[in-house]
Amino acid sequence: MKVLLSAYSCEPGRGSEPGVGWNIAQEIAKYQEVWVLTRPDESQQVIEAELARNPVPNMHFVYFTTPILGSLWKVGQSGAMQIHYYLWQIAAYFVARKLHREVSFDIVQHVTFVKYSCPSFLSLLPVPFVWGPVGGGESAPKIFWQDFSLKNKIYETLRIFNRWIGENDPFTHLTARRSAIAYATTEDTAQRVRKMGCPCVQILSESGLSQEEIESLTQLPLPSGSSVRFMTMARLLHWKGIHLGLRAFAQAHLLDTQYWICGEGPELDRLQSLSVDLGISDQVKFWGRLPREQTLSKLAECQVLVHPSLHDSGGWVCLEAMAAGRPVICLDLGGPGQQVTAETGLKISNFNNLHQVITDLAAAMVKIAGDEQLRVEMGKAGRVLVQNKFAWEAKGQFLSQLYEKITKQNDGTVKKV
Repeated sequence: MKVLLSAYSCEPGRGSEPGVGWNIAQEIAKYQEVWVLTRPDESQQVIEAELARNPVPNMHFVYFTTPILGSLWKVGQSGAMQIHYYLWQIAAYFVARKLHREVSFDIVQHVTFVKYSCPSFLSLLPVPFVWGPVGGGESAPKIFWQDFSLKNKIYETLRIFNRWIGENDPFTHLTARRSAIAYATTEDTAQRVRKMGCPCVQILSESGLSQEEIESLTQLPLPSGSSVRFMTMARLLHWKGIHLGLRAFAQAHLLDTQYWICGEGPELDRLQSLSVDLGISDQVKFWGRLPREQTLSKLAECQVLVHPSLHDSGGWVCLEAMAAGRPVICLDLGGPGQQVTAETGLKISNFNNLHQVITDLAAAMVKIAGDEQLRVEMGKAGRVLVQNKFAWEAKGQFLSQLYEKITKQNDGTVKKV
């Protein structure tokens, strides 16, 4: 089959959005012939160098930017990037329409950005269209706002407003209605996409790990000794919920335990002050932002990942922890809530009262710190889950099979996949 992918962000050897674009394209190319639309920025050099080292005959890249404000993305500001992204989507349609006359594609898929509140004009092509996985429809429950500073409340309000603008864009609605199927990273996003008129919406995480990454993480040994270390790997942002983890750790009153935090960000001073106020500064270590190898070295010295994020669409660190055989403590929100199961971790799902959330997190820490066998069993289950569901190879097989099913439908829609 001839498949056209829209991947505004795409680069080998990267995580997050660039990794999604590259890995999906690479895996699908194992089964189908793939053309990838992307930007001619510094990623092009990395892509071409990778293809020179490891050729993929079935993968073709088409680089272009917008004829108007083509370098706006270089400004480096989020607003400028979003304007460029929208204009690029418009340009992508004209590039794809011309390419379709030459190639005659069987199916089109929007891959990155993983964002539901912006249209993909490739849905206008006379070809079955797959939207996503897309995310961004997650919000921090209101009970958590009482902990936010004024600046952070403004951030959350603007985020919701920007999402509202996108949801009311008629072209976003058109994208939803013209999708043969849309994949949403979470149920929150799925509900929003359904409201925009998409005929078929299912849940699918955008996050994944390569076989090489999985094997490397699987080899991380579990630390010996009775001392338990909890770990958080995240940017130090208010919506990552690290302050909740610290409060829960203090309430748990666990002796001979530590809480390690790897990452940097604007909340660092606040979190360090909070650990002092809670009387746990001697048990909490802030390691800052470390190179990946050093971060994994720290993970090897810990038994449990704590990831109390409030509106992550993905949650890559949860996959890494599970692949490494570490159970995860998280909130039943967003991507982590979809990824972590009852067999692989402990999820907090009662969000009626902030004090109760912290109490439940503390109880989860006490339970998992005191039961080594439970940690081992959850770790084994996590490894199996990641291998079967979140390996990029598995995603490539799944999408390739999906294309076959979609193209068998005469009208280009999916009634049941």
